[in-house]
Amino acid sequence: MRPESSPDSDPPALPPEPAHVAAADTDADAEPPHPRHAQMFPVLAEAQIERVRRHGSLVHFTQGDMLYRAGSLCPGVFVLLSGQVEIIGRDGLGHARSIHTYTKRGEFTSDVTQLSNKPAVVDAHVVAPVEAVLLRPEELSALMIREADIGETIMRALILRRVLVIERGHGVVLLGPAGHARLVALQNFLRRNVFPSLVIDAGEDPEAIALLERLTPQPEDFPLVICPNGTVLRNPDERHLASCLGLIPDFDPTFVYDVVIVGAGPAGLAAGVYAASEGLSVAVLDCRAPGGQAGSSARIENFFGFPTGISGQALVSRAYVQAQKFGAIFGIPCEVRALHCERSPLVVELTDETRIPARTVVIATGAEYRRPAVDDLARFESCGVYYWATPIEAKLCRKGPVLLVGGGNSAGQAAVFLASHVDHVHMFVRGASLEHSMSRYLIERVRALPNVTLHTGMALLALEGGAGLERVRYRGAGGIEGTMTAQHLFVFIGADPNTAWLRDCGVALDDKGFVLTDADIPGAGPSDGAGPPVRPLQTSVEGVFAIGDVRSGSTKRVASAVGEGAAVVAQIHRLLAGRTAQRTATA
Repeated sequence: MRPESSPDSDPPALPPEPAHVAAADTDADAEPPHPRHAQMFPVLAEAQIERVRRHGSLVHFTQGDMLYRAGSLCPGVFVLLSGQVEIIGRDGLGHARSIHTYTKRGEFTSDVTQLSNKPAVVDAHVVAPVEAVLLRPEELSALMIREADIGETIMRALILRRVLVIERGHGVVLLGPAGHARLVALQNFLRRNVFPSLVIDAGEDPEAIALLERLTPQPEDFPLVICPNGTVLRNPDERHLASCLGLIPDFDPTFVYDVVIVGAGPAGLAAGVYAASEGLSVAVLDCRAPGGQAGSSARIENFFGFPTGISGQALVSRAYVQAQKFGAIFGIPCEVRALHCERSPLVVELTDETRIPARTVVIATGAEYRRPAVDDLARFESCGVYYWATPIEAKLCRKGPVLLVGGGNSAGQAAVFLASHVDHVHMFVRGASLEHSMSRYLIERVRALPNVTLHTGMALLALEGGAGLERVRYRGAGGIEGTMTAQHLFVFIGADPNTAWLRDCGVALDDKGFVLTDADIPGAGPSDGAGPPVRPLQTSVEGVFAIGDVRSGSTKRVASAVGEGAAVVAQIHRLLAGRTAQRTATA
């Protein structure tokens, strides 16, 4: 059995590829000390403990108590004053192993989920009577901001502990046939949400086979999912799984957020970080995972400040944690159905009919993957067609060639990543070259790879196969048609704006569906002294802003999206300040 995680080495927000983990029946099989053990389990000095006391409350537990259990909400971070607490991880099949035992005054419990008040993924047993300072999530956030040195120590430890739990395969268990489409989809969902999981082949693992004999699942029940609290789900969708894991917050319908950000790609995450750090109440919503399309990029090499490059997930994982540090609330997966603009405050409505009031709304929904107009595409999306390239897909394709369609930067990044995992990558590009669609550094990288073949002037016509994709039909240069054997097809042909949920709001869109802002709005003109204030990122509806790829005329780059995410917060501040001044003047 092997826990699945990313191979990226960018510490500490993204988990590295774990070593093989064998099932352990007792604590005697605990892993040897981690190379970063001292950073994972630091000890606060006496002076630091006294500063922590000002932010938390004193609590006591007797021997045999539980501070928290896997699958249940953890009250917060416990800073040990005296006593002994053992942390036990479980793999969902009844195996338990000791992760760490806290015995020193100044040690503290928990991992990064405490920033967002999410359920624990491990058990905390009181071995000897405990006296501790409890920092609840809101108190923890305040401590990190006011006591920067302590906050840095705690933040690093909380992140690294989540990495450790992912490495060792604790958390949720996915059980199903290898390569099962729904299992792969759930793997990707958990990986992108940095949630620890263990994947077990239902046809190979003896313990899995014994478990199946007890559960007697039908073929349509796969994959089975065992949540940390012991609940067994049969073929769940992402929202059902997220609900079982406690990832979706309960929104108070009476609380009005200063800003609700719809979309957690680079633009939305940046807006969340800057808005929360400046004291605004913030909710960030996304239907799948933090990062958007950038989150699935194998490596971004032209982002400011990272000369050796950084994976998309490493970048967005850090922003995700950073936003939570400042108090932003995340709802993932939460799909937005509609924006109601006819009232004040504005109301964001989710598909489950939850309504979230907001003084301002930021549209950061980016774009949806564009699908080629070919026969049987939908049928093969579950068995051979992919719209992102991650270690999970690379593992499925590692022995054999793959076909990649597209000529932009995303396609280039995917080709470079896949080339290091598969025998050969064939790239189909509609144009005559890559010169007008891909950055120069990526063109040179692709051309230098010996196992990447570029086919220009190619058009995909049809997909063929039985239970899975077997071959593709294409039209090449000069109109010549042919076929190519292909069991794995990666599609990177651009994206369409994700704006259908705005149809009832009246937000102005361009002819391609992107959101118009400021001077691009029909009828808008340059502001003069008597006109409305200039807010370059505001839409045709006051208080509704658009940033990132979804905005008409935006530069489709991660750095540009991050910049707009920062800039929109200043415009929101000015809008809210103006409203306050107006109310004061009329009072």
